[in-house]
Amino acid sequence: MAKRHVFFSFHYNNDCWRAGQVRNMGKVDDSSTFSDNDWEEVKEKSDAKIEEWINDQLQKRSCLVLLIGEKTADRKWINYEIKKAVELDKGIVGIYVHKLKDKDGKQANKGKNPFSSFTYKGKNLSNFIKCFDSSFASSNYVYDDIKNNIEDLIEYGIENKPSTWQ
Repeated sequence: MAKRHVFFSFHYNNDCWRAGQVRNMGKVDDSSTFSDNDWEEVKEKSDAKIEEWINDQLQKRSCLVLLIGEKTADRKWINYEIKKAVELDKGIVGIYVHKLKDKDGKQANKGKNPFSSFTYKGKNLSNFIKCFDSSFASSNYVYDDIKNNIEDLIEYGIENKPSTWQ
């Protein structure tokens, strides 16, 4: 199976370390993993420039992979990325990453499902989008669980993109 071009969305300040672990699993095309410096540079720009960058990145990708941490839900740019992915008819999946250790070796509490803040055709968006939450507690097992499932999750998201929702 060819590696997919995906757009990773996550709460940068809280989950950058966790996102780095997922991005570096080698399961997606290398172009999907922009550097932290890229985002640092982009976020210093105007809202219009940030939107332009997100739009450009999503346009080139087949799936939005939202890495869900403790405080991911209801963040301005996360919400924008979700809305844009729906508008562009991209595959969308969520992966809870709160049980992966951060740079200080700490796990976090499970956050709210970011898709539950949106509706589509009168239904809650969380009814349409699969969110993976490992049943393991240990960060190492959670990492392996995500690594073993991420490709299937991405394929599921692409096969069940917004144009297929009823």
